[in-house]
Amino acid sequence: MAIVGAVVLLVTLLALGGFFLYRSIPGTGTGVSANASGTAAEAEEPENMGVLHIRVTGESSNVFVRVPGGDVLLDQEVTHGQSVNYASAEGGLEVTIGEPAAVDVFVNGNPRDIADREPGYSFTIDG
Repeated sequence: MAIVGAVVLLVTLLALGGFFLYRSIPGTGTGVSANASGTAAEAEEPENMGVLHIRVTGESSNVFVRVPGGDVLLDQEVTHGQSVNYASAEGGLEVTIGEPAAVDVFVNGNPRDIADREPGYSFTIDG
C-alpha cells in the first residue's frame, strides 16, 4: 500500500514539474510576456501607462518591440483584451504593429491614433 502511494506521489510530482517547466518556456504560457498583462483598470490610467502601452481592442495583432539595433523585447501575437506595457525606454524603442486598427496605442500616456495606418505600421519612441 505504501509503495502505491509513493508511486502516485512521484508521478504527480513529475507531472507538475513537467507542466511548470513547459509553462516557463517562452511562447507556451497564457501570458504575453513579462512586460505584458491582461487589461486592468488601474493600468489604463495615463500616469500608469509608462512610455509605451498597447491595448488590443480588435481580435488580435502581431506586436514587435525592440531596442533600436539591439534586443528584441516582444515579437508575438497579442489577442483581444491583452495589453503590453513598457515603463521605460532607455535607448528608445522600435515598434511594429501588425494590425493597427486592432489596437489602441499610448506613448507617454498620450493616445496615438494609428487606426488608419497600413498593416505592419512601424514607429520609434526616443529614449
